[in-house]
Amino acid sequence: MSLLTDWRDKAYAADADPKKLNALWEDYFAREKEIYKQLLANPDEEVKGTVKELAEKYDMTIELMTGFLDGIDDSLVTSNNLEEMTEDSVVSLAFDKEKLYKNMVGARADWLYGLEEWNAIFDEEKQKELYKEQKKSGTVVKDKKIGRNDPCPCGSGKKYKYCHGRA
Repeated sequence: MSLLTDWRDKAYAADADPKKLNALWEDYFAREKEIYKQLLANPDEEVKGTVKELAEKYDMTIELMTGFLDGIDDSLVTSNNLEEMTEDSVVSLAFDKEKLYKNMVGARADWLYGLEEWNAIFDEEKQKELYKEQKKSGTVVKDKKIGRNDPCPCGSGKKYKYCHGRA
């Protein structure tokens, strides 16, 4: 089994003891927040190393580091090969700042997109803009329904019922 499969089986297990699962996630979120504080303090510096080295650097288990890598992967400049990752795989944490901010908003992780470190990267206006962009991207907008007696949208000048509405 891969590290990623082990992590997902444990973190998302439907039959797990709720107290143990809650404790796992509380520990994970606290450590995740600390890693992001460090990464955002130097956003242009590429942090790179083996999974094991990064776990040691950030004082966490390989399992929790795998969870972190799973969470940040969509925000990275170059995705890591998580499916085949071992503790000796070299991974990069070089992230796209805007993508990371938007993904944090999308995940409703206010404890992450609300970190003070973001203020040194984006001004308040830019943060609001990125926030709104992310929120709008999840909103489905239906087009106004065309009535049978409305002009046809193709521009023919005919009523819809006599043009494209005949089908």
